[in-house]
Amino acid sequence: MRTLVIGDIHGGLRAVRQVLERAGVTTDDKLIFLGDYVDGWSESPQLIDFLIGLKETHKCIFIRGNHDDLLCNWLGESRDNLMWYNHGGESTVNAYKSVDQLTKSQHVLFLKSLKDHYIDHHNRLFVHAGFTNMHGVHLEHFPRLQFWDRTLWEMAVALDPSIDKSDLRYPKRLAIYNEIYIGHTPVTKIGETTPVNKATVWNVDTGAAFTGRLTIMDADSKEYWQSDPLPQLYPDENGRNM
Repeated sequence: MRTLVIGDIHGGLRAVRQVLERAGVTTDDKLIFLGDYVDGWSESPQLIDFLIGLKETHKCIFIRGNHDDLLCNWLGESRDNLMWYNHGGESTVNAYKSVDQLTKSQHVLFLKSLKDHYIDHHNRLFVHAGFTNMHGVHLEHFPRLQFWDRTLWEMAVALDPSIDKSDLRYPKRLAIYNEIYIGHTPVTKIGETTPVNKATVWNVDTGAAFTGRLTIMDADSKEYWQSDPLPQLYPDENGRNM
């Protein structure tokens, strides 16, 4: 059984179909989605429908992303959020105009069922963004940071790679888990287009919301497969590109 990790999707259902096919995914594989299923490309409702169906046939773990939480709040309370609207939410609001109330209710149930994190038997942590507690996610004082934090990734990127994990200077947060898999901050921000490993952190967000590709990666072998660039899959749309 493979453990396959999928980065931020942002409404790109066509990209999901591509990577699942290119990776040769079967029902024997475990699929761990790192969150941010919505906001950006036009198929956020259809993507959630697809994921709801996928969990009926495959072993799936769905992590909560910040955009998923924002959508859940909007669907459940119908409150306007200008910040969300201007950062990918507009396409989602427009897409939901043709979605009936029953489907919206099913999507809310799905969004509320998402996990803040997942730890496997290899002591690998899968979380959308990060955490701040030096003793790990279970003792996180501010649970929402698991889908909002950027300091974990910033610390991993800035860490001097010559500092050994046994060194007293090594950040405690980076030593708790054997590996940490995140999305949230596209690796394109540091000029990369494929999954990036810094210290114990693997960042699998390869910029699908913008001009990049969606990535699915085998957590054991580190082999990965990517979709076509999202602007090619949605040539008449902007995604989250301003």
